[in-house]
Amino acid sequence: MPEQDPLRARFAAYRGDVTDRIDGPGPDAARRTLRRRRRATVVTGAVAVALVVAPIAAVAALRDAPPPGPSTLTPTAEPTWSPSPGPSPDTSRSPSSPAAPDGRITEQQLRAAALDLPAWAGRNCADTTRVTLLPATTGEVDRPYLISVTHGDVDADGATETLALLGCRIGEASAKQVVAFDRDAAGRIVTLGRVARTHEEGDGGFENVRAVAVADGKVRVQVADIQPCCSIPAYWARQQWRTYGWDGERFAQTGGPTTWGRDSRLTDLAISAGPFVLGPADERGRFQGTVTLTVINRGPLDADRVAFQQMEAFGTPDGGDWDRCEPARVQPEWPSCLTEGVPAGERRSWTFRFRLGPEGLQAGLSVWLVHYGTDYRYWPDLTPGDNRVAVRVDR
Repeated sequence: MPEQDPLRARFAAYRGDVTDRIDGPGPDAARRTLRRRRRATVVTGAVAVALVVAPIAAVAALRDAPPPGPSTLTPTAEPTWSPSPGPSPDTSRSPSSPAAPDGRITEQQLRAAALDLPAWAGRNCADTTRVTLLPATTGEVDRPYLISVTHGDVDADGATETLALLGCRIGEASAKQVVAFDRDAAGRIVTLGRVARTHEEGDGGFENVRAVAVADGKVRVQVADIQPCCSIPAYWARQQWRTYGWDGERFAQTGGPTTWGRDSRLTDLAISAGPFVLGPADERGRFQGTVTLTVINRGPLDADRVAFQQMEAFGTPDGGDWDRCEPARVQPEWPSCLTEGVPAGERRSWTFRFRLGPEGLQAGLSVWLVHYGTDYRYWPDLTPGDNRVAVRVDR
């Protein structure tokens, strides 16, 4: 009818205006949609989940023991999130909440994607945007590489996410971080967030990540305070299991130790030395020299053995307390003298004699003191500044 033509015209104009205002589903819109779905899923399922698993989750989050075995690392399916095998509907979700995308990503898929990574701490690994990960076998420096992946539901949306352990090689050592990845509604890989990273400042920082596991919706990370490298032995490192959880926006530590404190295996040794006294030359122009070294153990532990290093510069051993030194064993960097230990709170002295040729002494004599255990492992000192002493020469 003619009187309806203006009404049709208005509806047509309204439809055209609304269509022009709709945004396309770009990456940012996909991430926002993913976050809104997770928040909706968490809110609608929170009451049902709390009544069933709250006591178990609280204990698991506060426990610091490592996961008991491989079987416990697989996330346990929670009844409120699992689909019912029968025709009855899943009442833990709102009927209007869409299913979360499957975020299980393989190593091959992750390495094939261009990823946005969180920043590295204290390292010169510049790549963080549109990064293609290298394999773990790479020798390239300052380039992110993929070490391993594990999977589990870490944000309580009922779907699996991917945890990747990443590295960035700096010389012989590597910076590392654990990053969570997911998929958006279009199936694209997106970065959920960083779980933990090495080289944070403070007593709680760590230099190595040894393992990653998912259990009961939490991420368990085994960290170490030292990353063995160069001349640093692996047994110096201390390990801890720390637990991290997703709070809707980011990962934060929820369980396990937060600091390292003093290493209970170490003690505080100090060395002092008298002058290196040279006697007169004999008929062949050779000299005899004597030096006395004193070690103080300020505690708190007994030192099972102590060693003196760099004494070869003084000359050839020629009596005195050299018979208190153990015979050299076949192992790298055997010290000049490995001898008995010093109990905490005590001091002991050694006097060594040397024979020198006519060529005389090298300049800048010094002695290093090292703490050894009964198993011939050597250890750093609580205050290493007083473990070296310069020796004056008296003629």
